[in-house]
Amino acid sequence: MRRTKSMLMGEILDEFFSRPWVAAKVAEGRLPEVWRECVGDLAADQTTHFELRGRILNVRIASSVLRNELFLRRAELCEELNRRSKVPLVDQIIVK
Repeated sequence: MRRTKSMLMGEILDEFFSRPWVAAKVAEGRLPEVWRECVGDLAADQTTHFELRGRILNVRIASSVLRNELFLRRAELCEELNRRSKVPLVDQIIVK
C-alpha cells in the first residue's frame, strides 16, 4: 500500500508476474500446452506421460517411430521449449 502514488491493479499484477520465480512457475504450468505447440497435435496425443522434475523433462511416447524421432530432436526441443516459455525451464529431455 502506498500513500504517495496510487497504482493500478494491472501494474501490481505485472510487477508480481515479472518476478523470476513466479514467471518460472507460470511457465511450468503452461509446459504441456507449449509441448503441444512444439511437437504438434499428433505427437502430443501420443504422449502418455509428461513430468518435469527439476529441469529434466520426462516424456513417454506411445508410438515407437515417433519416440525415435523425438529422441533425435531432444536438443532442438529443449531450446524451443525454453524459447516459447520465455524462461529456462528444461535442460534435458528424456524420451521413453
